[in-house]
Amino acid sequence: MTTTIPDTTTMTIDSTENLTVGPELARSWLLVNGSQPARFDVAANSAADAVVLDVEDSVAPADKAQARENVLEWLGARTEDGEQNRAWVRINGFGTAWWEDDLRALRDVPGLDGVMLAMTESPEHVTRTAELLRGTRIVALVETARGVQNLQAIATARSTYRLAFGIGDYRRDTGFGEDPMALAYTRSQFTIASRAANLPGPIDGPAVGALGAKLAEATGVTTEFGMTGKLCLMPEQTATVNEGLSPSLSELSWATDFLGEFEAEGGQIRNGSDLPRLARARKVLGLASAFGMRLPEGYDMHFEAPTDTYHC
Repeated sequence: MTTTIPDTTTMTIDSTENLTVGPELARSWLLVNGSQPARFDVAANSAADAVVLDVEDSVAPADKAQARENVLEWLGARTEDGEQNRAWVRINGFGTAWWEDDLRALRDVPGLDGVMLAMTESPEHVTRTAELLRGTRIVALVETARGVQNLQAIATARSTYRLAFGIGDYRRDTGFGEDPMALAYTRSQFTIASRAANLPGPIDGPAVGALGAKLAEATGVTTEFGMTGKLCLMPEQTATVNEGLSPSLSELSWATDFLGEFEAEGGQIRNGSDLPRLARARKVLGLASAFGMRLPEGYDMHFEAPTDTYHC
């Protein structure tokens, strides 16, 4: 029987100083308007796993050059502690008047973690970007029907690091509503294309203006479709997104119990369910370690195995 977790039960987060979650596991991707440099430090000090300074959609055409300069200045500077400022940059889409200028400006910038390429519609958009930004990680932000049709090819492009779903532009392009069922097929395609190309899980689009229970519900949809990251538009969204895209208390409890039992019985495969359970448990505990999570002291609740790990 599955035990219900009391409302007062919470996960313990290790207070490891300067815990950094790498981009392959990053859950919250916080977009920051490049025209508003006062927000850069606020974003960097938030709970966001990845900060994305935006010189694309949030910036008016007349302000593109200044926004780019703001970003370059901040990325080239250091914090009060002497650490290099670091962030991703969402650049303008291939074929726009600003795409090449963005890339030339970002070459050899010390604090650049990678770029998020807006309006990606073909693998050529990624490969051409990579030619001008050699060695830089590229998240392909797919935002149109044409881009979704080409998802498999985009995912398998040599320089694609991770896929991201630009929900707002995609809905405007297709006329789809915001109901999760309306976008179910599309979200599934992102996850399938990412998995087939051996990429990290895809990054879901933002829940515009959502906080609290509404944001938690939207993040639950992200998880349900196998997506492992989510764009955020406010620093206040990042902690909720991180929690929703991390292993749950029940998952961590089950994984800990299973591995303990498995090793106590000799660490030998006993039946057809052991292999998938072993893989799942190791994944859960690996993620928990990366995110600085552990069970509360004295925790003693037990949960059934995930339903997709039963031998049948």
